[in-house]
Amino acid sequence: MADRQELLKILKDGVINYRVEEVGKAAQQVLDEGHDPLEAVMDGLAAGMEEVGQLFEEEEYFVPEVLMCADALYAGLDILRPHIPKQDGVVSGQLVIGSVEGDVHDIGKNIVRMMFDIAGWEVHDLGRDVPLEKFVDEQIRTDANIVAMSAMMTTTMQGMKRAVEMIKKKNPDVAIMLGGAPVTKETADIFGADGYAESAGNAVSEAIKMIARLREQHQKKQ
Repeated sequence: MADRQELLKILKDGVINYRVEEVGKAAQQVLDEGHDPLEAVMDGLAAGMEEVGQLFEEEEYFVPEVLMCADALYAGLDILRPHIPKQDGVVSGQLVIGSVEGDVHDIGKNIVRMMFDIAGWEVHDLGRDVPLEKFVDEQIRTDANIVAMSAMMTTTMQGMKRAVEMIKKKNPDVAIMLGGAPVTKETADIFGADGYAESAGNAVSEAIKMIARLREQHQKKQ
């Protein structure tokens, strides 16, 4: 029987070194030996992918490596995710997410999407280089609670302000979360967003707080 910490390390290192088969076997071993699948996802797979994102930013990894790492991540996630129980008291909702127009980076966005997926949200992923109008259209189509936008460059980050204005004009009740390397809490506030996720790990908890605030505002209007 494998040690829990040993399995977490195999999952993390397997993602970083894009060992698809090894990650799949370790994920199955987590289930077979009765370990916590949510912990395996968070402290194994997601931890590995966050390090991959760092390697990409430092230009030690490039797009081909990142894609192989993602294959390894989903090899484990596909096995573990069906066995993660829905947590009582967790507020689930619908999320529209994407990297803003002109930005082809989507590693961080994909990690955030994964976190919401694990938390039981219905996620509408628009991908990368998403036209600003598409965020508006998709929110209206899905009636999503939250629109999350990611930017990894200062130049593309500027488009977020216009997108926030466009979305709020159509639906002032929707919550908007911003994230990405150049984005700060101060930037999010200036752009008129409702929330800011400094990391993938706190994105879901921040989103839940945002929904709670929206509900309070709605109740006050009644």
